[in-house]
Amino acid sequence: MVKLNFFEQKDFPGVNYALDEDQMQYTATAEQALKKIEERKDTLAFPITIFEDENPCGFLVLDFGSDKLELTDNKQAMLLRSFSVNPELQGKGIGKAAMIKVDEFVRENFKDCDEIVLAVNQNNIAAYQLYRNTGYHYEGKTRIGRSGPQYIMYKKL
Repeated sequence: MVKLNFFEQKDFPGVNYALDEDQMQYTATAEQALKKIEERKDTLAFPITIFEDENPCGFLVLDFGSDKLELTDNKQAMLLRSFSVNPELQGKGIGKAAMIKVDEFVRENFKDCDEIVLAVNQNNIAAYQLYRNTGYHYEGKTRIGRSGPQYIMYKKL
């Protein structure tokens, strides 16, 4: 069973997996994301551990900072970033289950949030399809990211 919890340092060994070259184009590792949060002393970014059967197996960040305003005008929105699942466990439905659980997790822990936004590289077809299949919408808005054009996607809660 997949579940989400706020990241704790004891989760780090389970989320400190290597991503392949393709995945590194599109997302940050847990280590990179945590370092960025720490460097910025960012109190509006919440690292989240994805668990399968009590074992850490993935990672994402829920970010309420001003970066989200590059994607939406909604001040109540939250930006989902740095999403990954351990490559050894990919293809088992963990990513899809985690993306579905995000809604419930946000509703329980961030009651003022009414929208989740994200940016996905146009060449990252698997991720785009995952987001579409878990209720995210693309309505034609794009931006240029570090690895090229990105679709801006959102989900109302």
